[in-house]
Amino acid sequence: MSTALRALVVYESMFGNTAQVARAVAEGLELDHVTTSVRSVDEAPLGMPIDVDLFVVGAPTHAFSLSRPTTRADAVRQGAPQRHEELGLREWLSALPGARGLGIAIFDTRVSKMHRLPLGAGPRAARIARKQGLDLLGKPVPFLVDGIKGPLGPHELDRAVEWGRLVAGAARTHAKAEAARRFRLSRS
Repeated sequence: MSTALRALVVYESMFGNTAQVARAVAEGLELDHVTTSVRSVDEAPLGMPIDVDLFVVGAPTHAFSLSRPTTRADAVRQGAPQRHEELGLREWLSALPGARGLGIAIFDTRVSKMHRLPLGAGPRAARIARKQGLDLLGKPVPFLVDGIKGPLGPHELDRAVEWGRLVAGAARTHAKAEAARRFRLSRS
């Protein structure tokens, strides 16, 4: 692995709030010298990108979890663009081949009046990521919206930039540990 980390931020967003958070997280990663690409889930590569050291994924919370085809269809009926109905982060993560040793950071957006609930898109995405062999770099982080369509709560984008910087640090620590693990395996 080269010394410069490369991240892919993949997000699902119905009304634009999760997309805004994803771009702010990417800004934080870039501020901490992580080369970062940002893609909506319908534009992200299916399967394992070869030139990525870190995934950061985010999705809106639908019915206390990741979206499903039925909840995406409901969002479209409420005004989300039709193209968002086809593919969600749940399906994208489930299509990743095992990626043992690759780090992943996860966030979700949720309505502010539900922010204390332990259920959300992030915890469900974490379960899928672990099943796929990805290493979680920490607990999923929620970002708050003031209603189903938004807007984002005050200072949430600032929090997202800062969280992106924290993820960059965690990714560097993880990459060093993973390199040491691979070195030990190669010597045995």
